[in-house]
Amino acid sequence: MQKIGVFVCHCGTNIAATVDVEKVAQTLGKEPGVVFATDYPYMCSQTGQQMIQDKIQELGLTGVVICSCSPRMHEQTFRKACHKAGLNDYMVEIANIREQCSWIHKDKQEATEKAVILGRAAIAKVQLNAPLTAGTSPVTKRALVIGGGIAGIQTALDIAEAGFEVDIVEKQPTIGGKMTQIDKTFPTLDCAACILTPKMVDCAQNEKIHIYAYSEVEQVGGFVGNFHVKIRRKARFVNEDVCTGCGACTEKCPQKKVPNAFNLGLDTRRAIYIPFAQAVPKVATIDPDYCNMLKSGKCGVCAKVCTAGAIDYKQKDTIIEREYGAIVAATGFNPIDLSQFDEFAYSKSPDVVSSLEFERLMNAAGPTGGTLLRPSDGAHPKTIVFVQCVGSRCEDAQKGKSYCSKICCMYTAKHAMLCREKYPDTDVYVFYIDVRTPGKNFDEFYRRAVEEYGVHYIKGMVGKVVPENGKLKVQASDLLDNRQLHIDADMVVLAAAIEPDKSARSVATMLTASMDTNDFFTEAHPKLRPVESPTAGVFLSGTCQGPKDIPETVAQASAAAAKVIGLLCKDSLTCNPCVAEPNELMCNGCSNCEKVCPYGAITYIDKEFRGPNRTTLIRRVAQVNPAVCQGCGACTVACMSGAMDLKGFSNKQIMAEVDAICR
Repeated sequence: MQKIGVFVCHCGTNIAATVDVEKVAQTLGKEPGVVFATDYPYMCSQTGQQMIQDKIQELGLTGVVICSCSPRMHEQTFRKACHKAGLNDYMVEIANIREQCSWIHKDKQEATEKAVILGRAAIAKVQLNAPLTAGTSPVTKRALVIGGGIAGIQTALDIAEAGFEVDIVEKQPTIGGKMTQIDKTFPTLDCAACILTPKMVDCAQNEKIHIYAYSEVEQVGGFVGNFHVKIRRKARFVNEDVCTGCGACTEKCPQKKVPNAFNLGLDTRRAIYIPFAQAVPKVATIDPDYCNMLKSGKCGVCAKVCTAGAIDYKQKDTIIEREYGAIVAATGFNPIDLSQFDEFAYSKSPDVVSSLEFERLMNAAGPTGGTLLRPSDGAHPKTIVFVQCVGSRCEDAQKGKSYCSKICCMYTAKHAMLCREKYPDTDVYVFYIDVRTPGKNFDEFYRRAVEEYGVHYIKGMVGKVVPENGKLKVQASDLLDNRQLHIDADMVVLAAAIEPDKSARSVATMLTASMDTNDFFTEAHPKLRPVESPTAGVFLSGTCQGPKDIPETVAQASAAAAKVIGLLCKDSLTCNPCVAEPNELMCNGCSNCEKVCPYGAITYIDKEFRGPNRTTLIRRVAQVNPAVCQGCGACTVACMSGAMDLKGFSNKQIMAEVDAICR
C-alpha cells in the first residue's frame, strides 16, 4: 500500500470561506494509505511547497494529494516541488476543491462534504498510480503562421528576427488583412498604410519568411514540435516567380464589371487584378468566376499584353507539405452581416453603410478618391448619423452577438472627427448606449470629438431608418432628455459588430484547438496563458482570440512570437508519459482506435502468439507510438474489447475514483 500525504490549501479565503479545510484534512487523514494530512493557508507558496518536500523526505511518502485550486493553475508547481524531494512527478494528484466546491456552493456543510469526496477520489487514484518516465522528441525549428493580417505579420517578423524560419499562409492574394482597408488609426490618426506597408515589405524581403498568399491550410497532423501540414496553393493563373506587378494586364482586361471585394463592392475592378497598390506579393490574380478566357476560351488579352509571359491559363492548385515545430493562429475577423437589421434599411438604401464601407469612402485609395460622396447619387452628405452597437451586445443570438466588439466606440469617434475636420459644414450625430474608451488617450480622443469638433453625441438608440424622397428618415430616442428625435439624414453609418473569420472553425478543427460559443479561439488560461491554446504547440495571435484594437493585437502577436521562440529554441521536448498502451492479448484488431486517433499514433502489425497444443497464431494487434501519442484518451473510449488503456488514467484508476465517490 502507498504511503500518502494529503495537503489541504485554504487559498486565503477563496476555499476556507466556504469549505471547512480543517475538517477535510482530518477526515481524509483517516483514509486507507494516508499517513499524514494537514492544512495550510497558502500551499502553493514557498513555505507550503517546502512543507510538502519535508514531509516526503521525513515520512517516505510514495504519493501526494493536494486539495487546492485547479490543476490548470498549479499542477506543474506541485509536481516540480515533489520532484525536488525525490518523488516521481506522476505520483501527485490534485483535487480541485476551489472551482468545484467553494466557488459553486454557498452552503459550507455541502461544500465541505464534496471536498472530502473529491479528496477521497484522488487518494483512491494515487493508490493505483505508478511512476512514469517522460521521453523526449525532437523539435522542427520552423513555425507556421495562419493568417497574414497585422497580427500574423508581427508574429512572423518577431520569430524571423530570432533566427527561425517561418511561413505565412494567407487566403487572400495579398497579406495585410483588414488594416489595408483602413484610412486612419485611433487615437493618433496615423495613416494605416504608412504603418502597415513597411511591415509588409519587411516580410517580403526577410530571408527567413516565406509568404504563401492565396493559399489555405488543408490538413494538420502531428504534435507539438513535429506538426505535419498540407498547404493548398490556389491557382492564380499567373506565375508568381515571373510576374513583375507592372499592372499592364489589369489595365487592358476587357471585363470591367467585377465587384471589387477590396472596396466592399462599392466599385468595380477587372477580372485580372492586384487588390491595391501596396499589395505584397505584388502579383496579379485572375478571378476564374469572371475571366472570359477561363469560362469560354475567348479572350486572352492579358496574356498578349504581358511582356514577362507570366499568364498561365492552365495553372492548377498545388499541395505543399511542410514540417513545423509550432503553429500560430492569426485568422482575424470580419464585420457581421447587416442584412438582418432591416430596421436600419441597410438592404434598402445604398446610403446606409457599414463602418468599414465608410472607411473605404473616406480613404484616398478608395472608390471616391477620398472624397466623401453618397453612394446613391455622388452628392456630398450634409447630415450623417452614426449608430453604435449594431449587432454588438445583442440579446437576440440569432441576429447579433452578446459581446462588446470593443473597437466600435473609438473608430466611430475617429470617423466623426475626420468628417468634421474635412467637411466642417457637415452635421454629425452619434447615437450610443454608452461610450467605452478603455485605453491610453482613448477617452481624451472621444472628448476631442465632442468638445473640439462639435460632434453631437446622443445617448439612445435608433429605432428605425426609412428611405424617403432622397433622404433617410431617422427615428431615435434621446434618453437623457427623454424625448423622441426625427432627423433627416443624408447618410447613416452602422458600427457593425465584429466576429471571427469564417475559416476559424475549420482551422480550429484541424489544430484540435478549443473555441468558445462565439467561435473565438479559447486560450489555455485567460490570465496566465493568454496566447496559448490548450493544444500544445498552438498559439493565438490577434482577434482570433477575441475583439481587440491594433495596439493590443500587435502586443499579443509579439507575445505569441515569444512563446514560439521559447519552444523552437529547444532541441528536444519532454513527451507526455500518460500515453495509450494496448493489451495485445485482448486486442481484436478492429481498427477503431486507429480511426479515432487525431495524431496518427496508432498502427497495426501482424504478430505471432503461442496457441494451444504448441501452435502458432498470427493476430493483428494495435501498436502505439509513444512519441506521437498525446494522451487524449479517444482510443480508450473507442476500443470495443477494452484492450486500450491510458497510463496514469487507466480504467482501473477511474473506476477506483468512482467507487470512492459513491461509497
